[in-house]
Amino acid sequence: MHPDGLLADYDAYITSGPLEGTNNKIKTMKRQAYGFRDREFFRLKILALHETRYELVG
Repeated sequence: MHPDGLLADYDAYITSGPLEGTNNKIKTMKRQAYGFRDREFFRLKILALHETRYELVG
């Protein structure tokens, strides 16, 4: 156990959730874009990810 590290977590709580969500969105787009030749368009889609919102459907 590392008690100093655990206590530091309470002082400055930082989560990697938003970063993991962004990585998941990129991986999903990558699967959907398989076979596309235009890499520049894919790059622009990744840069525009912060403007998109996904909803659970079903």
